[in-house]
Amino acid sequence: MIKKIKQFIWRAMLIVFQLSLLAFIVYRVVPVPYTPLMLQRSLETTNESFKLQKKWIKIENMSPNMPLLAVTGEDPQFFNHIGFDFEQIKNAIEKKIEKGKTLRGASTISQQTVKNIFLLPIRSFIRKAIEVPLTLMMEAMWNKKRILEVYLNIIEMGDGIFGVEAASNFYYHKSSSNLSVYECAAIVTTFPSPLKRNPTKLAYSLKKHQIKLVNLRKYIDKKNFWWYK
Repeated sequence: MIKKIKQFIWRAMLIVFQLSLLAFIVYRVVPVPYTPLMLQRSLETTNESFKLQKKWIKIENMSPNMPLLAVTGEDPQFFNHIGFDFEQIKNAIEKKIEKGKTLRGASTISQQTVKNIFLLPIRSFIRKAIEVPLTLMMEAMWNKKRILEVYLNIIEMGDGIFGVEAASNFYYHKSSSNLSVYECAAIVTTFPSPLKRNPTKLAYSLKKHQIKLVNLRKYIDKKNFWWYK
């Protein structure tokens, strides 16, 4: 019986690996059409006027400030790691041990992209265990440009709103290609809590964070955003 269970687990893992590999190959060039979170939001909503809003846009067509500020606010070491920011993980664990604070995810843009494509936003060690090999696989198969492009196109931005283009259309009534630096910063400020924050109605503390992001963006090496040259 134990041998059969082990064989079942091994075969299941192999199937998951093969399907993930196929997904990474396809999504390397094809827009991600749907995510588990989009399905979850569609099923759990009680809002009769709920409408899924998403619109894919190539990263070259976004305002250059959009990916720059996303990296500034979410993952400053994005171009320097292979999917995991071990310094942030170390700091999060130390704060948990020393101050008893809730253990932050310390997730990179790469990890968030994998989570958004394959998984639901459930906090568990099992999800993290699945996330690790998938993140390494994605980093090996995609370049940083593609990871950032997919991330910005599928991230939740409001009730039924996914991706920065849909968010820009909804909140600012224009394409993300025409966003100002402060509008881009406002959108990035809402990333951690998109269902509770509105980029056009930021609280005072969030407006301070918005301005901080604009000022900090100069420390990110713009040479990494080679596709805008």
